[in-house]
Amino acid sequence: MLRTLVVLAALGSTSLACTFEPPSFKKTGIAIRITKPAALVFNQQTTRVIQAAFRHATYPNITGEKSMKYLGRVAYGLTNIHIDDLSIENSEVDFKEEAIKIEIQNISASFKGTLSYGFVGAWWLKLIHLIDFEIESSIDLRINTKLTCKKERVAVVTSDCSLTFHKLILHLQGDKDPGWLKQLFTNFISFTLKLVLKSQVCKEINFISQLLAKSFQDIGENFLQDGNIGVDISLASFPVIKANYTETRHKGLLLYKNYSDSFHDSEFAPSLLSESRMLYFWFSEHVLSSLALAAFLDDRLVLTIMGKELKEMFENEELESDQEIVQEIFQGGSYNGSLAKVWSLSPPQIILQPKGTVVKSSVAVELSVSSRGVIYFEKDVTVTIQASYVQKRLVLHLSEAVIEPKTMRCSLDIAVNDETLRHFLEKTITVAGIPEVISRIESALTSLINSKGLDLCDIIDPEIITRNARLLNSTDGLCYPPSFAPWVSDEKSIVGPAQEENAVASCM
Repeated sequence: MLRTLVVLAALGSTSLACTFEPPSFKKTGIAIRITKPAALVFNQQTTRVIQAAFRHATYPNITGEKSMKYLGRVAYGLTNIHIDDLSIENSEVDFKEEAIKIEIQNISASFKGTLSYGFVGAWWLKLIHLIDFEIESSIDLRINTKLTCKKERVAVVTSDCSLTFHKLILHLQGDKDPGWLKQLFTNFISFTLKLVLKSQVCKEINFISQLLAKSFQDIGENFLQDGNIGVDISLASFPVIKANYTETRHKGLLLYKNYSDSFHDSEFAPSLLSESRMLYFWFSEHVLSSLALAAFLDDRLVLTIMGKELKEMFENEELESDQEIVQEIFQGGSYNGSLAKVWSLSPPQIILQPKGTVVKSSVAVELSVSSRGVIYFEKDVTVTIQASYVQKRLVLHLSEAVIEPKTMRCSLDIAVNDETLRHFLEKTITVAGIPEVISRIESALTSLINSKGLDLCDIIDPEIITRNARLLNSTDGLCYPPSFAPWVSDEKSIVGPAQEENAVASCM
């Protein structure tokens, strides 16, 4: 379930202490909810995280002395302590008010290392012996995990971490029979080892959680960034944990060069999200409009159509009755020397409604026909689009289009009057131009989100629902980024605070 916390910890940005106004959702641009049904799936990964914590932890050397009757003082040291074998029988995750309870039962762990001991005389140490040892253990692990805010980011708190030992048996040189040496060392070494294991394992769990938090935050920020355009996903309020879900709310402000964005009129309320799906993403209309503005400011809303695409557009079957005008414009020649350039004259306006996403834009089109001349016209276009994500592709369905012509200029010498030409251009834009633009946007956005790794995610029955001033994306699928793999592998590929050089624990 650590992954649940880390997904949330991935989403935030920068002040050591977080201060928010009294409970209000007016600044919420993006909200993420992970529900209890997701816990069952996350639970499958929890075992891997705990195993990684045990395996990646470096256990310090343990040294000390013990007085024995007749023998004097016996000095000992346990060195090179490491995990030899590890298995976990069961793990459980439960949502509680203000905390997520993680319980790992029956962790069977085998530790190996070297025991050194000798007898301390008045002036010197003598009779030094080295013996390989093995420790069999059965452990339960309990973590009550809370979410808080640090530097305007979701912070994972795993300080309430405890280990319960049901078995801790010391074997010397593989000898399973008790002897005086085993009886001598077992009790106080076991006590010290319990303290060391608890300290190092809990420390490593916290460290891996922070690593995963940083990774998921990088992924979250990267997913909402392309070139100069980004989104500020700092927290807009403190994270919450309820009996059936965890939820974080983020600012969602536009990050683009020196542009200053603000937002205080969010329509968000927790009641707008349900608890039936695993994962919910809620976006305000402002977030999408800001991204459209940034695309305009960054000169991205420009499209060039030429060659085969231009030919297919003008020879669309719905323009069959207008082919005489097409022949007049292109003089029956090749389309190779011609091109159409389309661009936005102003930032598009995004309006979210139950019927879909309404996009209003003022657009210019310039059709250059070889070297013969140019047709230039401007229009206001309003389209309604319904979006879905099918077979790892974003699908944009055009449900309605309205065109309001404004200006037209033609330098071509053609036998077509202005009114007829204007009507033909409007028809061409409606039946061929707008679908072509939407197809290009659909392809570009699919490539963009898949370049962020979305196509690697197991997304089940995703829904994209628009309502007044808001968009909701819900799914029963969860995403595990490839960057998670090194942290749950059997290789010691990460270095944490538990791996301090020359660490020594002493027991006197």
